[in-house]
Amino acid sequence: MTTFDDRERNEEARFRHDQEIYFKVRNRRNKLLGLKIANDYLGLHGDEAASYAKDVVMADFERPGDDDVVQKVRTDVAAAGKSISDHMIEKYLEQFEASARASVKAE
Repeated sequence: MTTFDDRERNEEARFRHDQEIYFKVRNRRNKLLGLKIANDYLGLHGDEAASYAKDVVMADFERPGDDDVVQKVRTDVAAAGKSISDHMIEKYLEQFEASARASVKAE
């Protein structure tokens, strides 16, 4: 019975660890996206860009999945009089997820 209990505890610990990594990667990815959009599409720099990136990270907590982030970015870019396709936003998300994952692993 102890072997089973040990295995169960190990699985729970690994699951918690995996969820923490997923959370960090996702937040870092969204921050990178927010900085990219702020600089390249909205003309924001410095503290304004950092604040916008934080807003993008917070938008991800509204609904599961990436739709809330994509919608926020698309809406904000449109409000600035520019356009960006969902495909481009998703491409940025993929690109930044890879670099965010590498950065989290390096910690």
